[in-house]
Amino acid sequence: MAIKFQYNKTSLNNLGKQLKMRQKALPTLQNKESALRLEVRKAKAESDRIEEALEASLTRYDYLAALWNEFEPGLISITDVELDIVKIAGVKTPVLKDINYEIKPFNAFTKPAWFADGVAILKELSRLGIESEVYKEKSRILDWQRKKTTQKVNLYEKVQIPGYQEAIRKIKRYMEDEENLSKASSKIVKSRHAAEEEEEAL
Repeated sequence: MAIKFQYNKTSLNNLGKQLKMRQKALPTLQNKESALRLEVRKAKAESDRIEEALEASLTRYDYLAALWNEFEPGLISITDVELDIVKIAGVKTPVLKDINYEIKPFNAFTKPAWFADGVAILKELSRLGIESEVYKEKSRILDWQRKKTTQKVNLYEKVQIPGYQEAIRKIKRYMEDEENLSKASSKIVKSRHAAEEEEEAL
């Protein structure tokens, strides 16, 4: 990235401010990046754990497979999934708050005795499935933000900070050269004047 600058004090001051701002922001960005990296790992681990729990539950209820044919498909349905937003390292992420179900009334005397258990099982399985999806989404959001933060860290660390430092070095060198040239030229002018005065005196 080419940093535009002019060889003067104003440009030098502006570049100095930009450099300081980036040097100040860099540690914060690095901390945010490592915090996000950790949170991504946690969210992925939690999503995997919930998926395993879902698989285990499905396996546990395998023996009921034949009975599900008797179950009424519309007996239980999800009416709403309530989510909360929680900030992690400045990033808004979803958290499952509650799942609202609608259970149609059924006659416990005419329906099989396990219907009530069936409703409870479906609630458990759906909760695990939804929770797993929420953690996957949380993990995806955090990972995307981590990548953006990593890009910014790299931009500051590898491109902008060295670029500003180099530009400042060039301006300082140029200004020193200008100063040295002006000192040298004034010495030459002085020595000429002195030589002319000596000639006139003779």
